[in-house]
Amino acid sequence: MKFEVVTLFPDMVRECLRHGVVGRAIERGLLSVGTEDPRAHATDVHRTVDDRPYGGGPGMVMKVEPLATAIRAAAARLPEGSPRIYLSAQGRPFSQAEAGRIAALPGALLLAGRYEGVDQRVLDALVDEELSLGDYVLSGGELPALVVIDAVARLLPGVLGDKASAEQDSFSDGLLDWPHYTRPDEWDGRRVPEVLAGGNHAEIARWRLKQALGRTWQCRPELIGQRGLKAGERKLLEEYCVEAGIEPPGAG
Repeated sequence: MKFEVVTLFPDMVRECLRHGVVGRAIERGLLSVGTEDPRAHATDVHRTVDDRPYGGGPGMVMKVEPLATAIRAAAARLPEGSPRIYLSAQGRPFSQAEAGRIAALPGALLLAGRYEGVDQRVLDALVDEELSLGDYVLSGGELPALVVIDAVARLLPGVLGDKASAEQDSFSDGLLDWPHYTRPDEWDGRRVPEVLAGGNHAEIARWRLKQALGRTWQCRPELIGQRGLKAGERKLLEEYCVEAGIEPPGAG
């Protein structure tokens, strides 16, 4: 898969992509990420990419001409069917499902805004959709773009050593992840749950599902409401709630 990021800070993007799972995916040719800097398309001696907003107010707005040229240049390097995505507070919430949708595409252009925002005419003419990481404000779109790339990269074939790693991630089935443990068996008086060391795979699977259901109900109960409970899951969740001393769904 190929990404292109339109950004005023290409070095920031490239440096972050050198590390971890994404860095290895790029080295192995499973993922390609290019950048395009609007400053390279500014025509004045100062390479100006922003200006004061019409109507007054604080801050600056990214100018039309250099940004539009940068978007077109980046889009020209992408395969057909690659959407142009603006990372913005007004966008649709980014989720694991959205990551899966993008992972199935041949590529995507990610527009990282700065300042107070982007001239609306650029968005109307050259952007296909908008995505948001959450209800908060960042200094720019580079970090959201990197988050999107990381989340998508994990779902690409061959990127993770074990395909099940991505399939069992939090949110893949609409639930948070279960607790994880490794050696030693005991640390600071705290032991690994016996079921995990018992070797009974059916019991381990049951314990993990119960923990995932319970954690989700405790931390993100709205996810249970959105997802619903499959056959047998209500009993597991009720068991978890009794053990944890909390109210199960529908109580009270």
